[in-house]
Amino acid sequence: MIRDVLSTDQAPAAIGPYSQAIRTQGAFLFVSGQIPLKPNGELVQGDVREQTAQVMANMKAVLGNAGLTFANVVKTTIFLSSMDHFAAVNDVYGAAVGENPPARSTVAVAGLPKGADVEIEAVAVY
Repeated sequence: MIRDVLSTDQAPAAIGPYSQAIRTQGAFLFVSGQIPLKPNGELVQGDVREQTAQVMANMKAVLGNAGLTFANVVKTTIFLSSMDHFAAVNDVYGAAVGENPPARSTVAVAGLPKGADVEIEAVAVY
């Protein structure tokens, strides 16, 4: 098999036809976009800082399930409901990824699943 589906109950289950993460034989882990859902599927109600904290917790859980940490992440993409959230998301994201952050793109989009204000996807290496 050229890819393995990874899943953990420490992050919310997929809400559509996708996997939490895919591990390839070539030593990459592709983490699907995480929105601010708690593992029980409840959307975090609150400002974008609280939402981003939950997104990063979900990402940490998915990475941890694969035996990885944020230090293994080489690329992220952040999707925002508004660029007005850029600074707040940067603060929370930066604290989570630490020194030597991965390459990153940030874009504003017309909408995100479940009305979330932030979604983050990642590529990590083993």
